[in-house]
Amino acid sequence: MTSVDRTVRPSFTKSLFAGRIASELVLPYPSMPADERALVESAAAGVRDVLSTYDPLKAEADGWVGDGLIRDLGDRGLTGLFIAEEYGGLGLSQSGYCRVMEEFGRVDGTLAVVMGVHQSIGTKPIHLYGTDDQKARWLPDLASGRKLAAFVLTEPNVGSDAYNLETWAERQADGSWLLNGEKRWIGNGDKDVLTVFARSDLGHVALVVEKGMAGLSTGPRFDTMGLRANHLQRVRFTDVRVPAENLLGEPGDGFRIAMNTLNNGRMSMGTAISGGMKRFLELSLEHTESRQQFGRPLADFEMVSDKLAWMTRAIYGLESMSYLTTGFVDRGDTDFALESAMTKVVASDTGWFALNRAFQVHGGAAYMSDHPLSKALRDFRIFPIFEGANDVMRAFVALNGLKSLSEELPDVSSLSIGEPGKALGVLAPYVAGRVQRRIKPERPVGVHPALAGQAAEVGEQVGRLRERAEGALRRHGKKVQEKQLVQKRLADAASGIYAQMAVLSRATTALQEARADSDDERHVAIGFCKQTAREVGRSLRALEVNDDGHMADLAASTRASGGYGFSL
Repeated sequence: MTSVDRTVRPSFTKSLFAGRIASELVLPYPSMPADERALVESAAAGVRDVLSTYDPLKAEADGWVGDGLIRDLGDRGLTGLFIAEEYGGLGLSQSGYCRVMEEFGRVDGTLAVVMGVHQSIGTKPIHLYGTDDQKARWLPDLASGRKLAAFVLTEPNVGSDAYNLETWAERQADGSWLLNGEKRWIGNGDKDVLTVFARSDLGHVALVVEKGMAGLSTGPRFDTMGLRANHLQRVRFTDVRVPAENLLGEPGDGFRIAMNTLNNGRMSMGTAISGGMKRFLELSLEHTESRQQFGRPLADFEMVSDKLAWMTRAIYGLESMSYLTTGFVDRGDTDFALESAMTKVVASDTGWFALNRAFQVHGGAAYMSDHPLSKALRDFRIFPIFEGANDVMRAFVALNGLKSLSEELPDVSSLSIGEPGKALGVLAPYVAGRVQRRIKPERPVGVHPALAGQAAEVGEQVGRLRERAEGALRRHGKKVQEKQLVQKRLADAASGIYAQMAVLSRATTALQEARADSDDERHVAIGFCKQTAREVGRSLRALEVNDDGHMADLAASTRASGGYGFSL
């Protein structure tokens, strides 16, 4: 049996909630070995070559990216980027895989999703948890694109609450499983190799179901606003007999396999979105430099140039955050679940904001349905929702951070959250009271002297995060599990601090290596940290001074009146 679980160091973000900066986890910034870098650049060039004739609008009209395109990508190993070479893949690291996924995101958000569903979450459970026999059975066809994979988790009555699945698998006397239930919103759901998650008397299970099995049915296909070249399906199981050898891991491992797969998969969403943002910026530069108004290019106007600068800074921050997180995976010694969740939230939110700015500078041209930004608008709106809705991911980060802090406070009982995926579980009671002491702020160790001011500010933010987190534990007691606005603010503050550390780490490396553009990198890093520090400050202040009571009352009256209840 292949296992990827190992004893690892605590997550960087959990240390932030405790008021510590584990600099050794984030400095120096991860680097890719030269031999893999060459392989990654070759794979990225291969993607660009294959996609040079790909038409996203035609794929959207046809309702599928095209079997021919999948074959062409498969012929170059681009549908098996992280699969080992012995099974026909390229054997890339997580960082290498995510770098190539940028190229898909740059060209078409829908294609990035199709590739991500197939590789990031569809194939990944077999890659991570399959036995040698299971890998030999399925991975060669998946690596070559002869078959496509799906991740089958969401149900009609089960979305973010993924632990409480209704699909049921019953163990049979011969070791096989009888599978019954219904899933929905499954990308590649009508394709070939489906990793299905279900409950059983023995706990959650992960079963590989293959196209053509008796009792398996799919469709009708969902009619979606965007991602229209992606097959999003209903999937039903009616007494589907799954052989014993199709079980991944052991009975009871299913939920852990699902959550660990999603933790890995969220990172490629971050880099695919950054690829899309780079394309938005390119389109915006082309348009604003060539479009003349009032006798000069649009790019000359302050409100336009401000949007261009914002996009550049946002891409740098997201890219830094994404590849610091993939570096944790490649290093193999650090818990990265919270960092993966934060990267997904920041990527999907920031990508949407960047798209909105690019759309605005294009004016009416972008509103035409055949404009690439119009298509991106249709596609990108789903990203804050799937692979972990952003609101749930924020709760996940905050509650796990609070749990970690509570375990260090001798007079506060530990949060009784079990597995990280069940982040909305029941919390134990807390001692009431208020934090009376000031946490002495730490400073990151190893940041370049040219960034010392930003490093000191991060230290101050970490101290305030610790104070506010402990204050939330003591103020709200067991009800902290219900305080979602508290959770949101803590998670946003932690995300902002993590993003700043990623940027400082990356820029430190550039400055130490004295690259030709290192001064430009220093400039964008300082700008990013200053802006993000302000955002962190607002989140932390809002934990003390806010309008939550008024908004709760207004929401209650709105619900009672059935809508807007005021008349002129």
